[in-house]
Amino acid sequence: MKRFMCGAATAAISLAFVGEAAATEWNASVWGKRRAFTEHVEKIAELVAEKTGGEFTINVSYGGLSKPKENLDNISIGAIEMAQFCAGYHPDKNRLITVLELPFLGVNTLAEEVAVSHAVYANPAVQKEMAQWNARLLMTSPMPQYNLVGTGEPRDEVAEFDGMRVRATGGLGEAFKAVGGVPTSVPATEAYNAMESGVVDTVAFAQHAHLSFGTINRADWWTANLNPGTVNCPVVVNIDAYDALSDAERSALDSSVDEAIEHYLANYGALLKKWDDVLDEKGVEKVVISDEVLAEFRAKAADPISKAWIAEMSAQGLPGQELYDLVMTTLEKARMGN
Repeated sequence: MKRFMCGAATAAISLAFVGEAAATEWNASVWGKRRAFTEHVEKIAELVAEKTGGEFTINVSYGGLSKPKENLDNISIGAIEMAQFCAGYHPDKNRLITVLELPFLGVNTLAEEVAVSHAVYANPAVQKEMAQWNARLLMTSPMPQYNLVGTGEPRDEVAEFDGMRVRATGGLGEAFKAVGGVPTSVPATEAYNAMESGVVDTVAFAQHAHLSFGTINRADWWTANLNPGTVNCPVVVNIDAYDALSDAERSALDSSVDEAIEHYLANYGALLKKWDDVLDEKGVEKVVISDEVLAEFRAKAADPISKAWIAEMSAQGLPGQELYDLVMTTLEKARMGN
Protein backbone atom coordinates (compact mmCIF):
# COMPACT_ATOMS: atom_id res chain seq x y z
CA MET A 1 0.00 0.00 0.00
CA LYS A 2 2.83 2.35 0.92
CA ARG A 3 4.55 1.64 -2.38
CA PHE A 4 1.25 2.21 -4.22
CA MET A 5 0.72 5.55 -2.46
CA CYS A 6 4.27 6.64 -3.24
CA GLY A 7 3.74 5.70 -6.88
CA ALA A 8 0.45 7.58 -7.01
CA ALA A 9 2.03 10.65 -5.42
CA THR A 10 4.92 10.54 -7.87
CA ALA A 11 2.50 10.26 -10.79
CA ALA A 12 0.47 13.21 -9.49
CA ILE A 13 3.59 15.33 -9.16
CA SER A 14 4.73 14.31 -12.64
CA LEU A 15 1.36 15.26 -14.09
CA ALA A 16 1.55 18.61 -12.34
CA PHE A 17 4.93 19.30 -13.92
CA VAL A 18 3.64 18.22 -17.32
CA GLY A 19 0.70 20.59 -16.96
CA GLU A 20 3.02 23.39 -15.95
CA ALA A 21 5.41 22.73 -18.82
CA ALA A 22 2.54 22.74 -21.31
CA ALA A 23 1.85 26.43 -20.69
CA THR A 24 3.40 28.70 -23.32
CA GLU A 25 4.69 32.18 -22.50
CA TRP A 26 5.87 34.66 -25.12
CA ASN A 27 7.52 38.04 -24.79
CA ALA A 28 6.48 40.83 -27.17
CA SER A 29 8.72 43.87 -27.58
CA VAL A 30 7.27 47.28 -28.43
CA TRP A 31 8.40 50.74 -27.26
CA GLY A 32 7.27 54.01 -25.73
CA LYS A 33 4.12 53.52 -23.68
CA ARG A 34 0.76 51.91 -24.27
CA ARG A 35 -1.02 53.95 -26.93
CA ALA A 36 -3.16 53.67 -30.06
CA PHE A 37 -0.14 52.29 -31.95
CA THR A 38 0.15 49.28 -29.63
CA GLU A 39 -3.51 48.50 -28.95
CA HIS A 40 -3.65 45.57 -31.38
CA VAL A 41 -0.67 43.95 -29.67
CA GLU A 42 -2.37 44.34 -26.31
CA LYS A 43 -5.63 43.02 -27.76
CA ILE A 44 -4.11 39.95 -29.37
CA ALA A 45 -2.41 39.09 -26.08
CA GLU A 46 -5.79 39.36 -24.35
CA LEU A 47 -7.57 37.25 -26.96
CA VAL A 48 -4.93 34.50 -27.02
CA ALA A 49 -5.05 34.14 -23.25
CA GLU A 50 -8.86 33.95 -23.32
CA LYS A 51 -9.00 31.38 -26.13
CA THR A 52 -6.45 29.09 -24.48
CA GLY A 53 -7.69 29.42 -20.91
CA GLY A 54 -4.45 31.11 -19.92
CA GLU A 55 -2.27 28.32 -21.32
CA PHE A 56 -0.75 30.69 -23.90
CA THR A 57 0.19 34.15 -22.68
CA ILE A 58 1.98 37.07 -24.33
CA ASN A 59 3.77 39.57 -22.11
CA VAL A 60 3.96 43.00 -23.78
CA SER A 61 7.11 44.94 -22.86
CA TYR A 62 7.57 48.64 -23.58
CA GLY A 63 11.30 48.90 -24.12
CA GLY A 64 12.38 46.52 -21.41
CA LEU A 65 13.46 43.75 -23.77
CA SER A 66 14.94 45.50 -26.79
CA LYS A 67 15.51 48.86 -28.43
CA PRO A 68 13.14 49.67 -31.33
CA LYS A 69 15.83 49.35 -34.00
CA GLU A 70 17.00 46.04 -32.51
CA ASN A 71 13.64 44.28 -32.35
CA LEU A 72 14.09 42.47 -35.67
CA ASP A 73 17.60 41.37 -34.71
CA ASN A 74 16.31 39.98 -31.44
CA ILE A 75 13.51 38.16 -33.25
CA SER A 76 16.16 36.67 -35.53
CA ILE A 77 18.17 35.16 -32.67
CA GLY A 78 15.09 34.06 -30.74
CA ALA A 79 15.63 36.43 -27.82
CA ILE A 80 11.97 37.47 -28.11
CA GLU A 81 8.99 35.75 -29.69
CA MET A 82 7.01 38.76 -30.95
CA ALA A 83 7.98 42.30 -31.88
CA GLN A 84 6.87 45.45 -33.58
CA PHE A 85 9.25 47.42 -35.79
CA CYS A 86 9.12 49.99 -38.56
CA ALA A 87 10.49 49.22 -42.01
CA GLY A 88 12.33 52.53 -42.22
CA TYR A 89 14.47 51.67 -39.20
CA HIS A 90 16.50 49.22 -41.29
CA PRO A 91 15.37 49.22 -44.95
CA ASP A 92 18.31 47.04 -45.95
CA LYS A 93 16.91 44.18 -43.85
CA ASN A 94 13.32 44.45 -45.09
CA ARG A 95 13.66 45.87 -48.58
CA LEU A 96 10.39 44.71 -50.07
CA ILE A 97 7.96 46.00 -47.46
CA THR A 98 9.42 49.49 -47.95
CA VAL A 99 7.10 49.68 -50.98
CA LEU A 100 4.48 50.59 -48.38
CA GLU A 101 6.54 53.61 -47.32
CA LEU A 102 6.80 55.16 -50.77
CA PRO A 103 5.47 58.74 -50.77
CA PHE A 104 2.03 59.74 -52.01
CA LEU A 105 0.74 56.21 -52.67
CA GLY A 106 -2.79 57.54 -52.34
CA VAL A 107 -3.85 55.55 -49.29
CA ASN A 108 -6.55 57.59 -47.60
CA THR A 109 -7.93 55.51 -44.74
CA LEU A 110 -6.70 53.12 -42.08
CA ALA A 111 -8.79 50.33 -43.60
CA GLU A 112 -7.03 50.87 -46.93
CA GLU A 113 -3.68 50.77 -45.13
CA VAL A 114 -4.58 47.40 -43.61
CA ALA A 115 -5.61 46.05 -47.02
CA VAL A 116 -2.44 47.04 -48.87
CA SER A 117 -0.14 46.03 -46.01
CA HIS A 118 -1.58 42.56 -45.59
CA ALA A 119 -1.59 42.00 -49.35
CA VAL A 120 2.13 42.79 -49.45
CA TYR A 121 2.82 40.69 -46.34
CA ALA A 122 1.19 37.68 -48.05
CA ASN A 123 3.46 37.90 -51.09
CA PRO A 124 5.84 34.90 -51.23
CA ALA A 125 8.90 37.05 -52.02
CA VAL A 126 8.19 39.25 -49.00
CA GLN A 127 7.73 36.24 -46.75
CA LYS A 128 10.97 34.73 -48.04
CA GLU A 129 12.91 37.91 -47.29
CA MET A 130 11.54 38.14 -43.76
CA ALA A 131 12.29 34.44 -43.18
CA GLN A 132 15.97 35.34 -43.50
CA TRP A 133 15.51 37.02 -40.12
CA ASN A 134 13.51 34.10 -38.74
CA ALA A 135 10.50 36.42 -38.79
CA ARG A 136 6.92 35.66 -39.77
CA LEU A 137 4.73 38.68 -40.59
CA LEU A 138 1.64 38.58 -38.37
CA MET A 139 -0.17 41.87 -38.80
CA THR A 140 0.37 45.51 -39.63
CA SER A 141 0.14 48.55 -37.36
CA PRO A 142 -2.00 50.77 -39.61
CA MET A 143 -1.35 54.45 -39.31
CA PRO A 144 -2.87 57.46 -41.02
CA GLN A 145 -0.84 59.69 -43.26
CA TYR A 146 1.98 61.43 -41.45
CA ASN A 147 2.03 65.19 -41.16
CA LEU A 148 4.50 67.66 -39.77
CA VAL A 149 4.63 69.59 -36.55
CA GLY A 150 7.19 72.34 -36.57
CA THR A 151 8.61 75.34 -34.79
CA GLY A 152 8.88 78.91 -36.04
CA GLU A 153 7.05 80.15 -39.11
CA PRO A 154 4.75 77.67 -40.88
CA ARG A 155 6.07 76.08 -44.07
CA ASP A 156 3.42 76.01 -46.76
CA GLU A 157 5.48 76.51 -49.93
CA VAL A 158 7.78 73.92 -51.49
CA ALA A 159 10.72 76.36 -51.40
CA GLU A 160 10.35 76.59 -47.62
CA PHE A 161 11.18 72.90 -47.25
CA ASP A 162 14.68 73.56 -48.56
CA GLY A 163 17.13 73.07 -45.69
CA MET A 164 14.38 71.99 -43.29
CA ARG A 165 15.71 69.47 -40.75
CA VAL A 166 13.01 66.84 -40.37
CA ARG A 167 12.63 63.67 -38.36
CA ALA A 168 11.41 61.29 -41.05
CA THR A 169 12.29 57.73 -41.98
CA GLY A 170 12.10 55.56 -45.09
CA GLY A 171 10.20 56.89 -48.08
CA LEU A 172 9.05 59.92 -46.12
CA GLY A 173 12.64 60.94 -45.55
CA GLU A 174 13.34 60.54 -49.28
CA ALA A 175 10.29 62.65 -50.12
CA PHE A 176 11.47 65.56 -47.99
CA LYS A 177 15.01 65.14 -49.30
CA ALA A 178 13.65 65.47 -52.85
CA VAL A 179 12.47 69.01 -52.07
CA GLY A 180 15.63 70.03 -50.22
CA GLY A 181 14.86 68.82 -46.71
CA VAL A 182 17.44 67.22 -44.45
CA PRO A 183 15.91 64.04 -43.00
CA THR A 184 17.13 62.24 -39.88
CA SER A 185 15.88 58.91 -38.58
CA VAL A 186 16.19 59.33 -34.82
CA PRO A 187 13.98 56.82 -32.98
CA ALA A 188 10.49 58.01 -32.11
CA THR A 189 11.40 58.03 -28.43
CA GLU A 190 14.10 60.66 -29.12
CA ALA A 191 12.04 62.96 -31.37
CA TYR A 192 10.98 65.34 -28.59
CA ASN A 193 14.57 65.87 -27.46
CA ALA A 194 15.62 66.40 -31.07
CA MET A 195 13.03 69.18 -31.38
CA GLU A 196 13.89 70.67 -28.01
CA SER A 197 17.61 70.80 -28.74
CA GLY A 198 17.15 72.13 -32.27
CA VAL A 199 18.55 69.05 -33.98
CA VAL A 200 15.39 69.05 -36.10
CA ASP A 201 12.97 71.82 -37.06
CA THR A 202 10.07 69.51 -37.76
CA VAL A 203 8.87 66.00 -36.98
CA ALA A 204 6.76 63.80 -39.23
CA PHE A 205 4.46 61.53 -37.22
CA ALA A 206 0.93 60.26 -37.17
CA GLN A 207 -1.32 61.94 -34.62
CA HIS A 208 -0.97 59.34 -31.88
CA ALA A 209 2.82 59.64 -31.94
CA HIS A 210 2.78 63.42 -31.74
CA LEU A 211 0.72 62.98 -28.59
CA SER A 212 2.59 60.03 -27.12
CA PHE A 213 6.09 61.37 -27.68
CA GLY A 214 5.25 64.96 -26.75
CA THR A 215 6.26 66.61 -30.04
CA ILE A 216 2.90 68.38 -30.19
CA ASN A 217 3.95 70.19 -27.01
CA ARG A 218 6.90 71.79 -28.86
CA ALA A 219 4.89 72.66 -31.96
CA ASP A 220 3.82 76.02 -33.32
CA TRP A 221 2.06 74.56 -36.36
CA TRP A 222 0.77 71.36 -37.94
CA THR A 223 0.30 70.53 -41.62
CA ALA A 224 -3.28 69.32 -41.88
CA ASN A 225 -3.18 67.97 -45.43
CA LEU A 226 0.39 67.48 -46.68
CA ASN A 227 -0.18 63.68 -46.37
CA PRO A 228 3.18 62.65 -47.86
CA GLY A 229 2.83 59.03 -46.81
CA THR A 230 3.26 56.95 -43.71
CA VAL A 231 5.59 54.37 -42.25
CA ASN A 232 4.88 50.68 -42.23
CA CYS A 233 5.33 48.92 -38.92
CA PRO A 234 4.68 45.18 -38.91
CA VAL A 235 4.21 42.92 -35.93
CA VAL A 236 6.27 39.79 -36.48
CA VAL A 237 6.77 36.54 -34.62
CA ASN A 238 9.82 34.31 -34.41
CA ILE A 239 9.31 31.43 -36.87
CA ASP A 240 10.75 28.78 -34.55
CA ALA A 241 8.50 29.92 -31.69
CA TYR A 242 5.48 29.97 -34.02
CA ASP A 243 6.20 26.48 -35.33
CA ALA A 244 6.61 25.20 -31.75
CA LEU A 245 3.05 26.24 -30.83
CA SER A 246 0.44 23.53 -30.49
CA ASP A 247 -2.31 23.50 -33.11
CA ALA A 248 -4.71 25.05 -30.60
CA GLU A 249 -2.26 27.81 -29.67
CA ARG A 250 -1.46 28.59 -33.29
CA SER A 251 -5.15 28.73 -34.12
CA ALA A 252 -5.77 31.06 -31.17
CA LEU A 253 -3.06 33.42 -32.41
CA ASP A 254 -3.96 33.42 -36.11
CA SER A 255 -7.70 33.70 -35.52
CA SER A 256 -7.20 36.75 -33.29
CA VAL A 257 -5.50 38.95 -35.87
CA ASP A 258 -8.65 40.35 -37.50
CA GLU A 259 -10.30 41.13 -34.18
CA ALA A 260 -7.14 42.77 -32.88
CA ILE A 261 -6.99 44.97 -36.00
CA GLU A 262 -10.68 45.88 -35.65
CA HIS A 263 -10.05 46.92 -32.05
CA TYR A 264 -7.07 49.01 -33.19
CA LEU A 265 -9.12 50.78 -35.88
CA ALA A 266 -11.96 51.59 -33.49
CA ASN A 267 -9.55 52.92 -30.88
CA TYR A 268 -7.62 55.01 -33.39
CA GLY A 269 -10.81 56.40 -34.86
CA ALA A 270 -11.77 57.81 -31.47
CA LEU A 271 -8.37 59.48 -31.19
CA LEU A 272 -8.67 61.14 -34.61
CA LYS A 273 -12.00 62.68 -33.63
CA LYS A 274 -10.27 64.44 -30.72
CA TRP A 275 -7.31 65.76 -32.71
CA ASP A 276 -8.71 69.22 -33.56
CA ASP A 277 -9.53 69.77 -29.90
CA VAL A 278 -5.93 68.95 -29.01
CA LEU A 279 -4.63 71.51 -31.52
CA ASP A 280 -6.92 74.20 -30.11
CA GLU A 281 -6.02 73.34 -26.55
CA LYS A 282 -2.29 73.63 -27.25
CA GLY A 283 -2.54 76.67 -29.50
CA VAL A 284 -1.09 74.89 -32.53
CA GLU A 285 -1.84 76.53 -35.88
CA LYS A 286 -3.39 74.26 -38.51
CA VAL A 287 -1.63 74.82 -41.83
CA VAL A 288 -3.55 73.89 -44.99
CA ILE A 289 -1.33 73.38 -48.03
CA SER A 290 -2.75 74.63 -51.33
CA ASP A 291 -3.55 72.21 -54.16
CA GLU A 292 -0.91 73.86 -56.34
CA VAL A 293 1.81 73.30 -53.74
CA LEU A 294 0.69 69.71 -53.19
CA ALA A 295 0.88 69.05 -56.94
CA GLU A 296 4.38 70.54 -57.06
CA PHE A 297 5.43 68.45 -54.08
CA ARG A 298 4.12 65.23 -55.66
CA ALA A 299 5.80 65.95 -58.99
CA LYS A 300 9.18 66.31 -57.30
CA ALA A 301 8.85 63.62 -54.63
CA ALA A 302 6.38 60.92 -55.65
CA ASP A 303 6.89 59.54 -59.17
CA PRO A 304 10.70 59.85 -59.29
CA ILE A 305 11.11 58.10 -55.92
CA SER A 306 8.72 55.27 -56.81
CA LYS A 307 10.45 54.69 -60.15
CA ALA A 308 13.85 54.72 -58.47
CA TRP A 309 12.66 52.22 -55.86
CA ILE A 310 11.33 49.85 -58.50
CA ALA A 311 14.59 50.09 -60.46
CA GLU A 312 16.65 49.47 -57.32
CA MET A 313 14.64 46.39 -56.36
CA SER A 314 14.76 45.02 -59.90
CA ALA A 315 18.54 45.46 -59.98
CA GLN A 316 18.71 43.24 -56.90
CA GLY A 317 16.55 40.58 -58.51
CA LEU A 318 13.52 41.50 -56.40
CA PRO A 319 9.95 41.97 -57.70
CA GLY A 320 9.67 45.72 -57.16
CA GLN A 321 7.25 46.40 -60.02
CA GLU A 322 5.09 43.45 -59.00
CA LEU A 323 4.76 44.71 -55.44
CA TYR A 324 4.11 48.30 -56.47
CA ASP A 325 1.38 47.08 -58.83
CA LEU A 326 -0.01 44.89 -56.02
CA VAL A 327 -0.38 47.95 -53.81
CA MET A 328 -2.21 49.85 -56.56
CA THR A 329 -4.59 47.01 -57.46
CA THR A 330 -5.31 46.21 -53.81
CA LEU A 331 -6.07 49.86 -53.16
CA GLU A 332 -8.46 49.92 -56.10
CA LYS A 333 -10.25 46.78 -54.90
CA ALA A 334 -10.52 48.14 -51.35
CA ARG A 335 -12.22 51.27 -52.64
CA MET A 336 -14.60 49.28 -54.83
CA GLY A 337 -15.50 47.21 -51.77
CA ASN A 338 -16.37 50.35 -49.85
